[in-house]
Amino acid sequence: MEGERGRVLVVGGSGYLGQHLLAALAVHGSVDVDVAFTHHRGTAPRPLLDALPGARAFRADLRSGDGLQAVAASFGQPHVIVNCAAISVPRACEADPAAAMATNVPSSLVDWSLSFGNDRTLLIHLSTDQVYEGVKSFYKEEDETLPVNMYGKSKVAAEKFITEKCSNYAILRSSIIYGPQTISPVEKSLPIQWMNSVLSQGQQVDFFNDEYRCPVYVKDMVDVILSLTKSWLSDGKKIQVLLNVGGPDRVSRLQMAESVAEVRGYSKSIIKSVPASSVNRGVASPPDISMDITRLTQTLGIQPITFLDGVRATLDAEAST
Repeated sequence: MEGERGRVLVVGGSGYLGQHLLAALAVHGSVDVDVAFTHHRGTAPRPLLDALPGARAFRADLRSGDGLQAVAASFGQPHVIVNCAAISVPRACEADPAAAMATNVPSSLVDWSLSFGNDRTLLIHLSTDQVYEGVKSFYKEEDETLPVNMYGKSKVAAEKFITEKCSNYAILRSSIIYGPQTISPVEKSLPIQWMNSVLSQGQQVDFFNDEYRCPVYVKDMVDVILSLTKSWLSDGKKIQVLLNVGGPDRVSRLQMAESVAEVRGYSKSIIKSVPASSVNRGVASPPDISMDITRLTQTLGIQPITFLDGVRATLDAEAST
């Protein structure tokens, strides 16, 4: 974007990944850009606004597109749009499929970005490992998508919509994102913090031994987004990429809890191994959606940290706040 200062819009900026991304964008020397973000609720979180005075906040409804014209009017056409907004709780998607499709397929956002009439915008869209069926280990990007729940189905529909409509896009199939709490604490339970909390009480806790994921440390997720952003802003060469974004380790919930216990020095005897079928969660959950991240490391040169190191970094960050 020669001769023009880059503009980055983070959609869903008050969520977990959105806040971590905004904080990284605010660090001078990371990516020198003007930053705006959207939020769905009435007002943006005050701690976030106070911590990031340079970021501009806009209320927007992703389903209808209401509020996006206000972004265009005062911020301008973004060079990069990072879409972090979604209904990401599988049970909520199962309970209201229409809402899941309306929110998770970003039709109004894409139509708005196309309304500028040029291809100067890169859309970085957060998808999920739940697009895979979950019947084998280490899925590759070219493997068939056969989601077992509405959340995964809505994300597959979103991927299809984006690849058909957008000239420039990066679709990131993310695993469980974990890491330190955000500037303005999010309401949802964070996995490592929750495991640390329950294990610290010394009571026996059940953890699934037969569901596998490749959890990714939030700062690695942010680095992937920043790398794509820098590449686009520096040369503007066409980007059409689909990437698995997970950590290097295939772990069960049981193994995740054991890592927390190892870092904190808790007795592993209180960690009870149970099958996922022992609990009815009201929604189908894929057994093994671990992902092969070879394409990620080869394309961007980013090697996510191990799960144990991520747990250690997360708990160290929590201890220092």
